[in-house]
Amino acid sequence: MTNLQTITTTILISTCCFISCQNNNQKNAADTNTARGSSTLTEDSLLNTIQQQTFKYFWDGAEPTSGLARERIHIDGEYPENDQNVVTIGGSGFGIMGIVVAIERGYISREQGVQRLDQIIDYLGKIPRFNGVWSHWYHGDKGTVKAFSEQDNGGDIVETAFLAQALIVVREYLKGGNEQEIRVAEKTNELWHGIDWNFYTNGQNVLFWHWSPSHSFGMNHPVRGFDECLISYVLAASSPTHPIDTAVYNQGWARNGAIKSDALKFDIPTVVKHNAASGEVGPLFWAHYSFLGLNPTGLKGPYVDYGQAVINHSKINIAYAEQNPHQFKGYGANKGWGLTASYTIDGYSAHHPENDKSVISPTAGLSSMPYTPKESISLARYLYSSLGDKLWGKYGFYDAYSETKEWFPQRYLAIDQGPIVVMIENYRTGLIWKLFMQAPEIQQGLKKLGFESPNIK
Repeated sequence: MTNLQTITTTILISTCCFISCQNNNQKNAADTNTARGSSTLTEDSLLNTIQQQTFKYFWDGAEPTSGLARERIHIDGEYPENDQNVVTIGGSGFGIMGIVVAIERGYISREQGVQRLDQIIDYLGKIPRFNGVWSHWYHGDKGTVKAFSEQDNGGDIVETAFLAQALIVVREYLKGGNEQEIRVAEKTNELWHGIDWNFYTNGQNVLFWHWSPSHSFGMNHPVRGFDECLISYVLAASSPTHPIDTAVYNQGWARNGAIKSDALKFDIPTVVKHNAASGEVGPLFWAHYSFLGLNPTGLKGPYVDYGQAVINHSKINIAYAEQNPHQFKGYGANKGWGLTASYTIDGYSAHHPENDKSVISPTAGLSSMPYTPKESISLARYLYSSLGDKLWGKYGFYDAYSETKEWFPQRYLAIDQGPIVVMIENYRTGLIWKLFMQAPEIQQGLKKLGFESPNIK
């Protein structure tokens, strides 16, 4: 995924797909015709229903050759070009973590999950990489790169970080298992070790997002905080084979302390300076993507408290929905809230309080559940019981909706569905956080960068 400026310009022109999915032999305990009686569902049952149905995007809806997540699935069948086999690297990373959740929750058997992971890891080892770094998109059936834009046709260090986060989770989950599981863990580790993070500094004290075999570092996109990209620096510092120096984090991501902000939004401190216009707060996915594995609870860097930053980001979204300055239908802390990058009425947009088109994206509030559990669970009940089949479909809640415009498109995006499964699980058991944070090299990398956390031993 790209930053706020790129995401609102590039993805608008990306192609959409209508998908034929494999039949799922698993019993559908969360049938789409289930009655919407929210009061009859316990919190545990509601969250389990949402996780299981959403996971199907990455199981039934996966591209069959690769086992990876399709970039998008359009149930409504409306698309400008038939591009159904395009897979997404970052979204697949989210889905891989979802497979671990599904095994633990019994949505699939352990044997099924390991077999799918083995297929995915083998595929990832065969497709083109650029100094160990994957591209944003691939043609899943062909194993070839699909350019994200003219100069973005090579390595994408941020999408790769989202995937690498999942590779470490899988390794930690399987490394003590049976012979097949240990073999998958070892192959996963080889992929992680093959990523040359240092190459993507281009000899400077900052990570660069893209490298192209035809344009080199021509995109000239340095990765600086704060947005969704912190995980890139944590992984780059943690690499046992191609690590970056601490100065790359300090000068690049943290901008020698300029990442810190004293700004208030709705009387709530933003803590970090968002990569948005002055005084604005970015889309809420910035509080999710880096923190699917990286536990923000009590996580403090040399300059900022990241745990407080992501909590406050969610609280700002809730406060905005409560204030509801445009008087949009269905907004409120106990109704619809959460603005992030998603489909919108006129295409695709990175929604935030200064860019509100009356569109709520379910992933925004649901994926904030570890930060704002009361309001996120209220949102889940509202979406499931009050909006019902308008919003609930084959792979869980659709990507976005507007009650004001009576707009309920039957469309899904991998990067929005994946965090729902993982972050609800982190709220319920902390499973993915535990697996990622226990990795020895992550512990060492965080210490190297000067981070503090109750999860650093």
